Amino acid sequence: MQNTPWTATAATGIGSLPGTDPGEAARVVVGELPELPHLPELPARGVGADLIGRTAGLLVELAVEVVPSGYRVSTRPGRDHRRAVDLLKFDLDAFEEAVERAGVRPEVVKVQAAGPWTLASQVELARGHRVLTDRGALREFAASLSEGLAGHAAEVAKRTGARVVVQLDEPALPSVLNGLLPTPSKLGMVPAVPEPEARDLLGSVIEAARTATGQPVLVHCCANRPPFSLIRGAGAEGIAFDLTALRGAPTSVWDEIGETWDSGATLLLGLVPGIAPETPLELRAAAQPALDLVDRLGFDRALLAARAVPTPSCGLAGASHAWVRRSLALVRDLGKAFVEPPEGW
Repeated sequence: MQNTPWTATAATGIGSLPGTDPGEAARVVVGELPELPHLPELPARGVGADLIGRTAGLLVELAVEVVPSGYRVSTRPGRDHRRAVDLLKFDLDAFEEAVERAGVRPEVVKVQAAGPWTLASQVELARGHRVLTDRGALREFAASLSEGLAGHAAEVAKRTGARVVVQLDEPALPSVLNGLLPTPSKLGMVPAVPEPEARDLLGSVIEAARTATGQPVLVHCCANRPPFSLIRGAGAEGIAFDLTALRGAPTSVWDEIGETWDSGATLLLGLVPGIAPETPLELRAAAQPALDLVDRLGFDRALLAARAVPTPSCGLAGASHAWVRRSLALVRDLGKAFVEPPEGW
């Protein structure tokens, strides 16, 4: 049964697109993904447009600045922080205009931001240590992020008239859990964060986003082995991941996916590569990993229509503009094919 705010045939993007023109990016997304468009991210614009800088611009009563090693907490908003805020405003203006020009307003819009663990792992405190190494700072960042996301979602809803779904990007979560982040000296590693602690903090931001929007919350992790059970245990109703990266994964990973799906979660399946393949990609070939997944797990293929959303494998920042249009058209057609499979599937 379809119990999500988007339609059964919906498809969406992960977040990033190439180039520096927010107007062009918004028009492409709204045109190619009318049922579940996402607010595009354009990291090629540099500081403040990347995942961490963009998310830091959402923080309430916290600011960051750029230092040689990356982003660092600042005592007050400076040029770098203001640039992130301004770039996001330009993106919202462009997206609102694209929606108005399209003539048909989307029912649901997706926005993306770094999750609390990825944000806290990539922003430094004043002395150079990562935010996640200070429990007090970590809680403060999570609370500030929750408040900022609520305001951001409300602004998008006001501008578009759509329901807003929040996606938290957690590419660094596996490194946080496995103690793979180097210390400032590069001579050691930051201790691994216990799974219960990681789950609880992520869960607090998920709950805040859900309360603010009244909609399901998604978590995206493009690592080769996303922690499915932890993410689902934190309360995420949907998990986005690169299905094509799991070839050769151990049985335990497939079992975890099956348990996650069986629990009622929606899986956003990364099926279309982020850059153009050497040989043309046809619809059936793009769908094959998803078909193999349900067959392997013993589910009816109708589950793809009920609780799966096709996406590119990850962001499209490295793609050509031609491939962006082709890849988004492919995932849109996959969404329709999941509901009405072509003859011979």
